[in-house]
Amino acid sequence: MTKTFRRGDERIASLLAKPGVADRVAEIEARARAEDRIYASGLAMIREAGKLTQTELARRMDVTQGSVSRLESRGDALLSTLQGYLEAAGARHPRLLVTVDGAEIELELADLTRRSSSSAQNSPGGRIDRR
Repeated sequence: MTKTFRRGDERIASLLAKPGVADRVAEIEARARAEDRIYASGLAMIREAGKLTQTELARRMDVTQGSVSRLESRGDALLSTLQGYLEAAGARHPRLLVTVDGAEIELELADLTRRSSSSAQNSPGGRIDRR
């Protein structure tokens, strides 16, 4: 008994064509993405994700290790300080995401911290997704 060889992408395409399979795959992929997301309970987790010590991060920020320690334990920070911390920790294009009345609004942190730019004040450069 011989089997006919089928390319992998052909087999996947035929499976996804079955009723309900593509929807189920999309559900599983969405759940996997959500579970893979790292939720930081504080700034230290972001630094640790970048495999940095407080001393290494402080050097990148041109501050003392004690300043990093205080920032990580504080309850609040200026947006510009937060942006500097995140960029020094290796974050690229740090954003804020808020949900208002079912709309997800994403704002670039750099746009919020930009100084003396009238275009930044009039349009913070966000993206809105209605859910």
